[in-house]
Amino acid sequence: MESNQLFTAIFILLLTLNTLVEWWLSRRQVRSVQQHRAAVPSHFSDTLPLDKHQKAADYTSAKQQLGQIELLYGTALLLYWTIGGGLEWLDHGWRATGMEHLYLGVGFILSFFIVGTLLGLPFAIYNTFVLESKFDFNRTTASIFITDMAKQLLLSLVIGIPLLLLILWLMGEATPLWWLKVWIVWMGFTLLMIWAWPTFLAPLFNKFTPLENEELAGKIEELLQQAGFDCDGIFVVDGSKRSGHGNAYFTGLGKKRRIVFYDTLLETLSDNEILAVLAHELGHFRNGHIKKRLLLTATISLVALALLGWLIEQSWFYQGLGITMKSDHAALVLFLVASPAFSFWIQPIMAAYSRKHEFEADDFAAEHAQAADLVSALVALYRENASTVTPDHIYSAYHDSHPPAPVRIAHLEDRG
Repeated sequence: MESNQLFTAIFILLLTLNTLVEWWLSRRQVRSVQQHRAAVPSHFSDTLPLDKHQKAADYTSAKQQLGQIELLYGTALLLYWTIGGGLEWLDHGWRATGMEHLYLGVGFILSFFIVGTLLGLPFAIYNTFVLESKFDFNRTTASIFITDMAKQLLLSLVIGIPLLLLILWLMGEATPLWWLKVWIVWMGFTLLMIWAWPTFLAPLFNKFTPLENEELAGKIEELLQQAGFDCDGIFVVDGSKRSGHGNAYFTGLGKKRRIVFYDTLLETLSDNEILAVLAHELGHFRNGHIKKRLLLTATISLVALALLGWLIEQSWFYQGLGITMKSDHAALVLFLVASPAFSFWIQPIMAAYSRKHEFEADDFAAEHAQAADLVSALVALYRENASTVTPDHIYSAYHDSHPPAPVRIAHLEDRG
C-alpha cells in the first residue's frame, strides 16, 4: 500500500472511531437524563421543581438528538471535502481564474469557510428558531439573526483577509522556520483580539451599559479590591435580546478588562448570589487560570504549526486527503479540517484540566463569599438555563469543562 493510501485509510479509521465515540457518548447522555426524568434527585428536591427538572431533561435530550444529526452530517461533509474531491474541485476553480498565487490562496480559504457556514446554516436556523423557541429561550428575531450574520461576515473579511495574506506570505517564503513566524503572528493576533473585543467588537453585536445598581456596584468594588483586581468597569449586556440564558464573564486584557453580567442573570440572582458568582470568576484570575490557558493554547498552537511545517512537504498528506497539487493554502485547510480526527483523544484531558480550574475557582469563592450563596446561585442557573443535574458521568468526563452539578455542589458544601 502506498503512503497516500495508508494515510487515507488511517484518516477514515480515526474519523469513524471519533464519530462512533461521539455518538455513543451522546446516546449515554440522553439515556441518563431520561432515566432520571421522573423524579428530582434528593440532593436538589428542595431547590429544583419537578417541572424545571423535566424541562432540563427534555432540553438536554433535544440538544443531543440535534447534535447526533449534525455529527453525521458533519462527518459526511468532511469526507466530501477531502477524499470526495470537494477541496480539489474548489482548488481547480480558483486556479482557473489565473490569479496571483497569494490572492488565489486567500480566495480559496475564504470561499471554503463561507460555503461551510452556508452548509451549516440550516442547523443554526433550526437550533435558534425551533429548538430554543420550543423551550422558551429564543429571543432572536429573523432581523437580528440576519444582521448578526452580515456583521460576522463583514468582520471576517475585514480582519481575515489581511491576516491570511500575511500568513500565506510567510508560508510562501519557504524558510525552515516559517511556522515559527506564523505562530508569532497568530499569538499576536490572538492577544490583540482579546484586548480589542470588549471595547471595539462586542458592542457591534450587543449593548453594554454600566451597572446601575449602586448598592451592588459598591459591594462588587469592595470584592475587587480584596482580590486585587483592576478593571475598566462593570457592565450589563442585553443578553435577553437574543436568548433567555444567563451568564457572567471577564473579558479583555490589561486596562481593557471588563466584568460583564447578562441582564437575564441579574434578573435571576440575588445580590449575594451575584457576588458569589463574581468571586468564582475572580478565582480564575487569582489562580492564574487565564494565563495558564493562554500559555497552553500557545504551546498547542506552536506544536501544531511545527507539525504543519513538516506535513506541508509530504505529498502523501495532500494526496491522502484528496488534493493532487501541493500548495500552502491547501495544506492549511487540510490541516484544519483533518486534525480533529487525529486529536479527539485530547478532549477529555483538556476537559479534566478545565474542571480542575473550576474547583480551584470555587474554593476561592468559598473563601471570599458564602459557599451557600454560590450553591444557590448555581442551582438557580441550572434551573433557569435548563441545565441537567443528572448527566452521564462518562459523557461529562469527556465533554464538560465544568464539574457535573452534584459533584460541584457537594464540593462547595464541604467547603462551607
